[in-house]
Amino acid sequence: MSDRLARLTAFADDIGRPVRICLVGAGQMGSGLAAQLGRMPGLELAAVVDINADRAAAALGLAGRDSVHVGAAGAPAALAAGRPVALDDPKAVAELDIDVVVEATGVPLVGAAVAHNSLLAGQDVVMLNVETDVTVGVYLDDLARSAGQVYTIADGDEPVCGKELVDLAHEMAFDVVCAGKGKNNPFRPSAVAGELQDEADRKHMNPKMLASFVDGSKTMIEMAALSNATGLPVDTVGMHGVTSEVDGLASTLIPAADGGVLSEAGRVDYAFGPAPGVFVVVTHQDETVRQEMSYLGMGAGPYFTLYRPFHLASLEAPRTIITTVLDRRPVLRPAGWHAEVVATAKHDIPAGTTLQGIGGDHVRGVTYRADQATEFLPLGLAENGVVQTDIGAGDPLPRSAVDVPASVISTLRSLQEMRA
Repeated sequence: MSDRLARLTAFADDIGRPVRICLVGAGQMGSGLAAQLGRMPGLELAAVVDINADRAAAALGLAGRDSVHVGAAGAPAALAAGRPVALDDPKAVAELDIDVVVEATGVPLVGAAVAHNSLLAGQDVVMLNVETDVTVGVYLDDLARSAGQVYTIADGDEPVCGKELVDLAHEMAFDVVCAGKGKNNPFRPSAVAGELQDEADRKHMNPKMLASFVDGSKTMIEMAALSNATGLPVDTVGMHGVTSEVDGLASTLIPAADGGVLSEAGRVDYAFGPAPGVFVVVTHQDETVRQEMSYLGMGAGPYFTLYRPFHLASLEAPRTIITTVLDRRPVLRPAGWHAEVVATAKHDIPAGTTLQGIGGDHVRGVTYRADQATEFLPLGLAENGVVQTDIGAGDPLPRSAVDVPASVISTLRSLQEMRA
């Protein structure tokens, strides 16, 4: 047993019970996490919330839980008696005696409400929902800090893995030239869920989630989160997205003055080729150190690539719960607002259209520098918005052209912008 697991077990012994986890969203990511939690000493999957209560109960079964109580009525008493709870309404989460809420729906409207209510209820929040974070993460982080709670993105997602490499580079006194991820699926900006149903079924995925990968939105969201966490801006609208294997990154994602594509060093970007890992291109001011890097097989220099060839998504998320409980700190938080993901038309959108959200038929995400995106609609606010004027294919949606209905996420976004 690792030292951290031993500490976690001791912590559970001290409080007289396992740390209680509530999972919101029992899709592919949530199910993988549920199976992991059933095998983690000191942690207990106590509740699962999903739009389908049967799927919530099935996720509890993956964690080895039985005698499941279904429904919000009587749920607090069932939990107190040691029974796991399956719910179909996320509003009930804040009423439960839960230590950590893991949000895994990928839906900004849901994620914002769950995170906000949970933090106010004294529950820590671990986000597998980066879509929410790039929309209202600064507000949620501020709220958590003021309430003495933890708000964090989960280990295993590219933003956290990328941030770890950035931190490693800085701790070795390297200059970070570019941090990013490899994109490992086709890029079809106009892709919609309906045309991906068969592939989604084979992969046991929600077709809208798969569409968000294929249309590029997920990559844009993840790199915006990395930008906000590190302070490294994107270099251009939508980033460069070069095609390169790992060995070529150190000659491609570098400043144009040295033969690369970047306007200058210190940027976030992505590449087709080095997938599914994350990378950081670095250099060092000292010639002796550069020579040592070459000796160690890291290339000819002066630029070098640090590469992590995997990220294990929800399977790594329990590590974040351990850090949250034992160390009371986030593993990744938006340290500032450096990048925005803008809703961009997949095709011509006529006035009067009610927009579908991420992975839907109407819009995809494109990453901008935050200061260049103030007049455009954030992707996380697009769902259910009503378009007031015709929008051309490929155009960013102006905020003034969309009537965004009142919701928790639109309110939190307004509060976040008021504090900026």
